[in-house]
Amino acid sequence: MKNFLFILCFYFLTVTLWADEQNSSVFDNPLSQRTKDTFTKISAKLAEHSIVKGNFEQEKKINRLNRALVSSGNFLIVSELGMVWDTLNPFPSVMTLGKDYIIQSRGSQRTVLSAQGNETFIRLAEVISAVFTGNIEILTENFDIYFIGVNNNWEIGLIPKDKFIASITEKIVMKGDSVIKSILIFEQNGDSTGYILSNQSYPSELNINERAYFTIP
Repeated sequence: MKNFLFILCFYFLTVTLWADEQNSSVFDNPLSQRTKDTFTKISAKLAEHSIVKGNFEQEKKINRLNRALVSSGNFLIVSELGMVWDTLNPFPSVMTLGKDYIIQSRGSQRTVLSAQGNETFIRLAEVISAVFTGNIEILTENFDIYFIGVNNNWEIGLIPKDKFIASITEKIVMKGDSVIKSILIFEQNGDSTGYILSNQSYPSELNINERAYFTIP
């Protein structure tokens, strides 16, 4: 159950970027007193909207098969409720990651998984939310942080300190400006999964269809 929940959680987080991204110089720049103020401002900027929605493109590179799986669709992040990944291509499906549950929808069929009593799931959900919302406390607790900021552009590198996460994930690289533009996860087995995020908007409230994503059937 733990392994299944872990795979589902990191499915959300994890478009091939450039080949030299694996040797990104961000990991030569640990977060320091000199750069902490800029990092804090960026984190505050990411956290100032309680609702974020937009489009995503995802590509998962499977090293052992020498192939990539590509998908695209829409995402929705609600700080008090969780996240939704509405995949449109190549196969329609919706995945809702709540605070203590997962809902997977395909057509009219909805499957619910409860995370009650599963501390591993809850921890992972907190980490994923922290990555998207710039929660400094949780990021610092779970990762060694590396940072480059030039003008309005920034790059953040994360190396897991949590042993469970580190056993699967080698490192995470995020890039953006006023929003997160890309997230790339390198796994310990040589695979990598990434997102390119675009067309972000910040509605003040959810519409009726968006609220339904978080309704447990």
